[in-house]
Amino acid sequence: MEYLDETLVAQLPKLTPYILDWYDRSARVLPWRSTPTPYRVWISEIMLQQTRVEAVIGYFERFLAALPDVPSLAAASEETLMKLWEGLGYYSRARNLQKAAKIIMQDYDGQLPADFDALCALPGIGEYTAGAISSIAFGLAKPAVDGNVLRVLARILASGADITSPKVKKEFTAAVQGMIARDRPGDFTQSLMELGATVCLPNGAPLCLGCPVAHECRAFRQGRAIDLPVKPEKKARKLEQRTVLVIRCQEKLFVQQRPNTGLLAGLWEYVNLPGHYTLPQLTADLVKRGLTGNFIHLKPSKHIFTHIEWQMQGWLLNLDGDPPSPGETGRWVTKKELLEQYTLPTAFKAYTNVIKNDL
Repeated sequence: MEYLDETLVAQLPKLTPYILDWYDRSARVLPWRSTPTPYRVWISEIMLQQTRVEAVIGYFERFLAALPDVPSLAAASEETLMKLWEGLGYYSRARNLQKAAKIIMQDYDGQLPADFDALCALPGIGEYTAGAISSIAFGLAKPAVDGNVLRVLARILASGADITSPKVKKEFTAAVQGMIARDRPGDFTQSLMELGATVCLPNGAPLCLGCPVAHECRAFRQGRAIDLPVKPEKKARKLEQRTVLVIRCQEKLFVQQRPNTGLLAGLWEYVNLPGHYTLPQLTADLVKRGLTGNFIHLKPSKHIFTHIEWQMQGWLLNLDGDPPSPGETGRWVTKKELLEQYTLPTAFKAYTNVIKNDL
C-alpha cells in the first residue's frame, strides 16, 4: 500500500469482533433496520446521503407508505415524488431513484439485482451505496466506505493521508474488505457506520471512552483523534443576495417553475431576484409593469447550499385587480394547492411559513 501502513492494516481484522459486539449492544433502533429488504435499504441509503438520521426517519416512513416498492416508485408522478421528497434537498437523488426504478422494472423484473456491479450501473448508486445494499440486504461480503468509515479507520490507524483522495479511499476500501465478517457482512457494514455516527464523531471531540476499539486506536493513544482525518480546506462559499417576492392577488398566490437544469432544477419557487431591492426600486418596477399594490417587508432569511449561500430579504406583495397572466412557467394557486401539491425548496421555508401561518 502506498498511503496506509500495511502492517497496521493487517491488524484491523482482529477489531471486527469488538465492533460487532458493541453494535449488538448499542445499535440505534431505526425503521430501515427492522426489515432490511433491498428496496428499504436502497431508499434509506439514498435519503441518508448528506442528511441526518433524525431528519430522515419521518421522510422514510412517509415515502414507504406512499411508494412501498419498485413498481410504485417507477409509476409515481413527478408531483408525487417531489412532494414526498420536499425538504430533504438534493432533489436529483429522488429523480435518480425513479430513473433506477424504471430500469429495474425493465431489466430485473422489478427486483433490485443482487450484484454489486449491476447495482453500481443504476442511476444514483455509487460504490458506497452498492456496497451497503449488497452487504445489508443481500448478505454479500462487499465493503461500504463512507465518510463515517473513513474517519473511524483514519483515527484507528492514525493516518495522515487525505481521505478525499480517490487513491487513498481505494486503500481504505481494501482495508475494510479485509475486516468484513463473512457470516455477518450487513451487521459489520452497519456497525462501522454506527461507530462513526455515534462515537467517532466529526466536527468536535470524539467520544473515545465509549469506543469498543479505543485500546487499539493509535490516534487515541497519541492524543490526535480530534486532528484526524486529514482533509483539504473547503473553498469559501459564494455569497448571493436575493430578493424574494411572495405575490398574492384575490386569495391566489403566484409560483413559478425553475429551469430543468441547474440549482433546484424543476422545482417551484416564489419570484426571486438577484440582489437586495429597496422599496422604491420594487415600487418603480411594479409601475413599469402597469400593476398596483402594496409591499409588506418580511423577515430576512438565509439558506446554505453546498457551495453557495443565499442571503435573502423578503416582501409580501398584495396586488390590486385581477391576477395578471402567469406566463409560461408561472401559476396562480390557492394556499391549499400550494402547500399540498407544489414542491418548494427548503431555501424558501421562511416564506412558506409566512403563508402557512399568516395568509
